[in-house]
Amino acid sequence: MKSLYEQVYESLKKEILSEKYKVGDQVPSENELSETFQVSRITSKKALEKLMKEGYVYRQRGRGTFVAEWQVANQVRNVESKKPIIGLIMTTFDDSFGSTLVASLEEASDNKCFLILKRSLGIPEREEKIIQELLDFGVSGLIVCPAQAQHYTSEILKMVVNQFPLVLIDRAFKGVAAAAVSTDNVEAAIKGINYLIDHGHEHIGVLMSNNYVTTTLEDRLLGIVNAFSENQLVVNRELWFSDIKSTSPIPEAPKKEDIEKVKEYIQKNPKITALFALEYQIASLAKVAVEELGLTVPNDISIICFDSPPINDQGWSFTHLKQDEAEIGRLALERLMDMYHGKFNTDSQLVPATLIEGSTTRTIRAKSFL
Repeated sequence: MKSLYEQVYESLKKEILSEKYKVGDQVPSENELSETFQVSRITSKKALEKLMKEGYVYRQRGRGTFVAEWQVANQVRNVESKKPIIGLIMTTFDDSFGSTLVASLEEASDNKCFLILKRSLGIPEREEKIIQELLDFGVSGLIVCPAQAQHYTSEILKMVVNQFPLVLIDRAFKGVAAAAVSTDNVEAAIKGINYLIDHGHEHIGVLMSNNYVTTTLEDRLLGIVNAFSENQLVVNRELWFSDIKSTSPIPEAPKKEDIEKVKEYIQKNPKITALFALEYQIASLAKVAVEELGLTVPNDISIICFDSPPINDQGWSFTHLKQDEAEIGRLALERLMDMYHGKFNTDSQLVPATLIEGSTTRTIRAKSFL
């Protein structure tokens, strides 16, 4: 025989699905359920909490508990398929980062759920519109690579408050208890800087976009600072350059203008022997800038970055920190399916990156050990 709270839960769930209580309607309070079913308030509270965890209802402090739209719509839509529909929102994806992640998610979803893939192109307004469309469609959960970490939409905040299945990938929101799966960017950046220092580089330039306020890039900068400290070297922040715009996935981004800026930056800092680009697109710009100055990579300046496509047609590839996209995708879907089945956990999971040696770095002198 089912426990008392499960009986209350089943009864109220049936009334929601039969539309006795429609989307947006307020359901009975803990006290009202206690009186109706002749159970304790603790029992009725537990029943409501289970409904909330499964996405049927949400609470508003001081107002009450209301029927949520996403899970109810999904139950009606998927009654035959039995598989939930999951929305996947990427900023963009290519051979340097994203394609393997999408492939991993698609593979992990086999026999578990259906995936709907959309791109936000890194535009918060577009991201919000996509989220609203997917929720209106009746998805059971969302996996999102946020357009910006310092900006989260009201829809995302609402999902977090209502415990709607949501997993963030690649970055997280500060102060928002949302599940996230990403690379251990602090540890990865430490690996990158240690590699350069071990190969004799101390005057290391750091290149980043002018919109670097994301948890991903902040963690990479923290890793760089920590690595210099661990090697008893002083961080020269004057060698950090952040006036780069063309990391955007939008094709018309002004790459030529950025190349000129990087050339000026290199000329103003002639002591630089290595550049650490926090994104692959920036590394590509930097390589062009170095060569347009009549210098060569890596003989004059070494370059290391995060992510890189396989060896290109010219036969070279960047030394880079390779993110484990396959593992990130697998863990993200696993976390989301746990949430879908009522197991909520908002902890972040960090996945190690691997340093891959390419042809864009060289040793200028062996590291001395005292």
